[in-house]
This record gives sequence, C-alpha cells and structure tokens, in this order.
Amino acid sequence: MRDMKDRVPDEVRALFAARGHETYSERVTMAEHARQAAALAHVAGADDALVLAALLHDVGHFLDEPDSAFGVTDHGTTGGAWVAERFADGVSEPVRLHVAAKRYRCFVDPGYEAELSPASVGTLRLQGGPMSAVEAAAFESEPFADAALAVRGWDDAGKIDGDRVDGLEIPPVEHWEYLLVAPGLRR
Repeated sequence: MRDMKDRVPDEVRALFAARGHETYSERVTMAEHARQAAALAHVAGADDALVLAALLHDVGHFLDEPDSAFGVTDHGTTGGAWVAERFADGVSEPVRLHVAAKRYRCFVDPGYEAELSPASVGTLRLQGGPMSAVEAAAFESEPFADAALAVRGWDDAGKIDGDRVDGLEIPPVEHWEYLLVAPGLRR
C-alpha cells in the first residue's frame, strides 16, 4: 500500500481532471487559472514552494461541492488545510492566507479593488471586504504574509482565457509534477 506521499501527485491530477474544467465566474477554467498563476510565479523567479502554492492556491474550490457557490466557502482555509496535510508551511501558508492577502491589499491600497476582476470584487464582499486596521496588523504579523501577497498577485494576473498570458506559454499541470514530489516541499 502506498503512503500519502506517493499518492499526492495522483490526488492533484484527479482533482484537476474532475474539477479543472469548471469555472468560477472568471473568464478561465479553474485549471487554466491555477496553471497561469504557477507559470507567472515561475517566471517571476519564485522559489519552488511559492510556485507550488500558486498552482494550488485555489485547491479549496476544487474540494467544494460541485454545485456550491464559489467564494462563499472559505476556500483559502479549506485549501490551506488540505495542502498542509501534504506539504510544508512554505506551500500551505500562502494558500491559506491568499484570501486575507486580497482583503489586506484593499485596506492598504484603496485603488487595488478597482484592479480586481468582477468575480473577485463580488467574493471580496462575501469574504468580509477590506480589512480593518486591527485585521491588517494581524495579517502583517503572519510569517508568510509576504508570500501570500506574492501569490495574490499571480492569482490576480492569472485570469486570461487560454494558454498564454502576456506572451508566456502556460504549461500543462503535469509540467509541475516535479514540485508535487520534491522532498523539501513535502510533509
């Protein structure tokens, strides 16, 4: 019997196969969005943990019931918990915090909300809107706050229909499998 470490690539492939074709009020499928975020992280020179976090940042949506309303559940928390069972904190914490990073950015930069996609603006309301000063201070004290803000940026940029973003060819999910088995990223 294979242990969890051996099953993780199969689990991720299965999630992408089962739910990746779905959309969540964006112009892209969930799989396109995840692949774009990972490719953007890679091109930006992010370390492997952040590239993997970018790929898996919305895994909470993949875990939702197929008929649930996207954005209603706390997909950052549910996804972060799922990732934390399989990967190191450098992967799971940015996933857990990427929704909070959106709320934080809205607090520190009031113009940021105007840059969000219509779907992200809608979910921002469901997620509590911009942070308060107290919430922002708590977010800033999180050890992975900067990593979550980086993932948030790739999340925002990775919403282009197709396999190219700003001239960058977006590889298939299988391309990132080396990260799913990387010893330094695993629990």
